Amino acid sequence: MEPREGTEFESEEAAKMFYDDYSRSLGFVMRVMSCRRSERDGRIIAWRFGCNKEGRCVSSSVRGKSGSVRKQRQSTREGCKAMVHVKYDRSGKWVVTKFVKEHNHPLVVEPRQARQSLGEKDKRIHELTIELRNKKRLCAAYEEQLDAFAKIVDEYSDRMSKRVESVVENLKEFEHIEVELLHSKRV
Repeated sequence: MEPREGTEFESEEAAKMFYDDYSRSLGFVMRVMSCRRSERDGRIIAWRFGCNKEGRCVSSSVRGKSGSVRKQRQSTREGCKAMVHVKYDRSGKWVVTKFVKEHNHPLVVEPRQARQSLGEKDKRIHELTIELRNKKRLCAAYEEQLDAFAKIVDEYSDRMSKRVESVVENLKEFEHIEVELLHSKRV
């Protein structure tokens, strides 16, 4: 479901979760762009959520906090204007007051990849490592079984070769006896 002006939420967290789910389904990463507090009591009365490619990188400095020179990274910001603005209403609800849908950059092809934190990546690497280890164990077990089967086949082949040799020897012996018998009948 797409955000629309006038959409109401029971809490600021519900509004944030809604836009986060929306961003994932479309294939972009949502980030909190700003919030506004009440001058009277300091409560948050408005949130602005948007695309993580919003704005432009203004830091051109290549010096770190310690003063050392650090490698300058390429900016991921592209000046994207996609966003949603929600305000706390007197009715006690959070209401969408502005929604900008258009992005000025391509969205992620697979939305599931749009938000994969380092923890999720580490977890996936761990899962794949375990799967690889299990596959290697399975492969080793198959190799053992294959070796055992090859040994059985070799032993059987040897026994069969010996039997065939024995049969050939017996046939040669019978052939020799048959030749002698034929020879003795002629004489």
